[in-house]
Amino acid sequence: MSRPRPFEVIYEDNHLLIVNKSPGILVQGDATGDVPLSELCKAYIKKKFNKPGDVFLGVVHRLDRPVSGVVVLARTSKALERMNALFREKETKKTYFAIVGKKPAEDSGTLIHWLLKDESKNKTTAFAQERNGALRSELSYQLIGSADGHWLLEVNPVTGRPHQIRVQLASMGCVIKGDVKYGDSTPNEDGSICLHARKLSFVHPVRKELISIEAPVPDRGLWKYFLNL
Repeated sequence: MSRPRPFEVIYEDNHLLIVNKSPGILVQGDATGDVPLSELCKAYIKKKFNKPGDVFLGVVHRLDRPVSGVVVLARTSKALERMNALFREKETKKTYFAIVGKKPAEDSGTLIHWLLKDESKNKTTAFAQERNGALRSELSYQLIGSADGHWLLEVNPVTGRPHQIRVQLASMGCVIKGDVKYGDSTPNEDGSICLHARKLSFVHPVRKELISIEAPVPDRGLWKYFLNL
């Protein structure tokens, strides 16, 4: 299987760089030493604009390594500070696509759990009731398609907890395809999971106009059944 390009640029101006991240790419560096998206994008800017010296590029938010989709990076410290505030104050709207192996009991609904992350195992547990140290987490979902014995859900998280969509969908019996950490029996061939950050909307931190960014789904695996959505 050929490896996809690590990212595709989907929006760019003097303040922001927004890309469609391929699955398998780290957003920021970790102990693996693998080159992260942030450094790949710095190299892209350096080459495109023939910039001498270091390139500033701030990471606004992250996606898990096996997840694909929209990632925003800030090209100036002012844009980074303002984008961080938008995410912190929940003034962004995020939409994800998830392919799951079981049809949900209801075609749409709202999930509320209290999530507790075990940092040593990098795994989150969902509880139906309040639990000491656990964070209230909420999302809504809508069934929007099916193919090849799998179902496509549109997911809108209200909160932004680690592994939130993965563990909350698994908690209602709808494990994301390829997500062996949260219960799928078989990994995807490329190590991805079928979770994609589809859309992000926010008011531009400098221009103050509404920006709505949409990232095409990967053109491989089960996603090929949903390329036209």
